[in-house]
Amino acid sequence: MSNVRDIRRRIKSVRSTAKITKAMQMVATSKMRRAQQQALMARPYAMLANKILAHCAASVDQHTHPLLDQREVKKTGVLLISTDRGLCGSLNTNLFRETLQYDAANTVFVTVGRKGKAFLARTGKKLLADFELMENARLAQTRKVSGFLTDLFLKGEIDRLDVLYSEFINTSTQRPMVRQILPIKELKALQVDHRGNSSERPALEKPLLEPEFEPSAAGVLGALLPHYVHFEVFQCFMEAKASEHSSRMVAMKNATDNAKELDKHLVLQANKMRQASITNEILEIATAQAAMS
Repeated sequence: MSNVRDIRRRIKSVRSTAKITKAMQMVATSKMRRAQQQALMARPYAMLANKILAHCAASVDQHTHPLLDQREVKKTGVLLISTDRGLCGSLNTNLFRETLQYDAANTVFVTVGRKGKAFLARTGKKLLADFELMENARLAQTRKVSGFLTDLFLKGEIDRLDVLYSEFINTSTQRPMVRQILPIKELKALQVDHRGNSSERPALEKPLLEPEFEPSAAGVLGALLPHYVHFEVFQCFMEAKASEHSSRMVAMKNATDNAKELDKHLVLQANKMRQASITNEILEIATAQAAMS
């Protein structure tokens, strides 16, 4: 009977774990829906901003602004956006694998998320700065990160800025993505389909009416480019949050389902052992009665 008691103890532990993972799944589902809506709602804005910048760039020399300065890449800066907590499947593992493509000697990292900071510390990569952002951080909060990185580029401390984050595809699919932010590459208009996915047009379509810019196209371009960088970093942050909550919801759902399957297996095993024990006791009683008669 000691084995039956051990199995019953395991059943109690598995059921307790299932309750925890179920609760975490419900919380992640609630956060996931809100994060997905925010990420998808920002994509049309990004499309319009790219379209305006592309029309401005078509009217001026794109090499007149320092954020467009293409120079030899001697030092690369990488903004690594990871999660603060675990239990989100292989999201962080897939993301950290992408850091191997960078030369450690010529790369400096800036992190958002405690998991990324811990990973860089374990692997001995150079961490330049770490930022902590709230769960529902807005553009005003992420501007601190993008402003810090922009200053590094303008001062010449880095020659290129990449953002490494998890791109949200759908609830069950997220993929690590590397997006070059600085220097800003050739500006192209973006188009967004009915699912919210964006893609670059190969060339600008000439508008029916030539747009007019006040005070000038160059002035508008110079004013919008810093905001463009800030919003690109903010968009990456929102994509990463939507991916995190989606991945955690799926991981917790799988954990809950596995716990329920294990619970069924353990209950069946306990019942078999209990029935076997009862059968043995009946056989012992019958054998003893036969011996006495």
